[in-house]
Amino acid sequence: MKKPILAATASLVLLAGCAVDPNDPNRNTRQGTMVGAGLGAALGAIMGNDPEERRRNAAAGAVLGAVGGAVTGSILDRQEAELRRDLEQDGVLIENTGDELVVSFTDNILFDVDSAAVKPAFQDELRTLAASLQRYPGSIVRVTGHTDNTGDAGYNQRLSERRAGSVANVLIGSGVSPSRIVSTGVGEAQPVASNLTPEGRARNRRVDVVIVPTNA
Repeated sequence: MKKPILAATASLVLLAGCAVDPNDPNRNTRQGTMVGAGLGAALGAIMGNDPEERRRNAAAGAVLGAVGGAVTGSILDRQEAELRRDLEQDGVLIENTGDELVVSFTDNILFDVDSAAVKPAFQDELRTLAASLQRYPGSIVRVTGHTDNTGDAGYNQRLSERRAGSVANVLIGSGVSPSRIVSTGVGEAQPVASNLTPEGRARNRRVDVVIVPTNA
């Protein structure tokens, strides 16, 4: 009995992304419901000493998982819509993956060349992001600095760390609890575009603020 339920659950999780309209403003609520239900059913199905108990556990797990997944998806949908309204502009990219929100800032709007000090003109945008994080406290926040591959790799690593720390400090100074924020730099290790062109290098020089719901 376990294998058919687990196989069906795996199919549901794989199809969830395909079954949701990408233009639906509530897409992550729906997708979270489907995936949560599937995972909840799977966990319930492997708990119990006989087939009937496992069926009951699977049904209960599906309900609980659907509720939890819907809550997470709904929070992400609402926060995404607010951030797009209040923050999105040239140099700021907002992506909702269904599991987390990624807010990417290119380095030219945040920093001067070779500097890790956030430009005074952009501090208001980071305060706007901090206000959103305070409205939605049930998440952890990963702040990650990135560079292109020009220059010395060790210098790029250190610069990415300092830049991520500067953004994290503005968020904390604007009221976000330090316990929610993890700041790291990865230098040139995680490009999102080719470093062979100026345009690609400009995209790679960035700070990502990743908002991960905890349902706390």
